[in-house]
Amino acid sequence: MITISKKQWVMLAIIASMAVVFFAMYQIQMLNKAHSTFANYYAFRGCATLLEKTDTYGTCKLSSGNIIKIVLYQDKWFLDGDLSCGFLCF
Repeated sequence: MITISKKQWVMLAIIASMAVVFFAMYQIQMLNKAHSTFANYYAFRGCATLLEKTDTYGTCKLSSGNIIKIVLYQDKWFLDGDLSCGFLCF
């Protein structure tokens, strides 16, 4: 049976914590990139067909057949309806 010392547990916890922090930072970076342009958000949402686009919104059809609306809010692109978060919106 393998025994792990207290020092090894601490090192393992530090490494695991760092991995979680780096993963969270990566996810935030990916989301910021997705929200930065219409084309990025279009691809992020998995749009298959562009139906309509203006300077402030666009609609597209997903491969599932669902139609979604993408809107510009404070220089970032979002799925219409996702902005009902009050002061938590960035």
